[in-house]
Amino acid sequence: MAVDIKSLNHNQLNDLISKAQQRQQELRKEKVAKLREKIHALIKAEGYAFEDIFGGRSKGRRSGGTVAPKYRNPANPEQTWSGRGKRPRWFNDALKAGKKEKDLAI
Repeated sequence: MAVDIKSLNHNQLNDLISKAQQRQQELRKEKVAKLREKIHALIKAEGYAFEDIFGGRSKGRRSGGTVAPKYRNPANPEQTWSGRGKRPRWFNDALKAGKKEKDLAI
């Protein structure tokens, strides 16, 4: 399939580039899937499981347990925050009221 790129306008050229990049990604995914199948077949042929070779690692997040709280709500000492993730409403309200982060630190 020969495409005369000199006859294409700007939009047509961008469309061609986009389609070529999508096709390149599809080909890469297909190649990776075939390689993965070959690796699993080789491991199985040798009498092992994937976990025996590469361990029981999961691709998801690690659950590292709980994190100690860094901040405490002065109005309600039961409310704490570790400093990770989205700020709790009470923390934002305290900042708006003129408190500083160090004032809320445990």
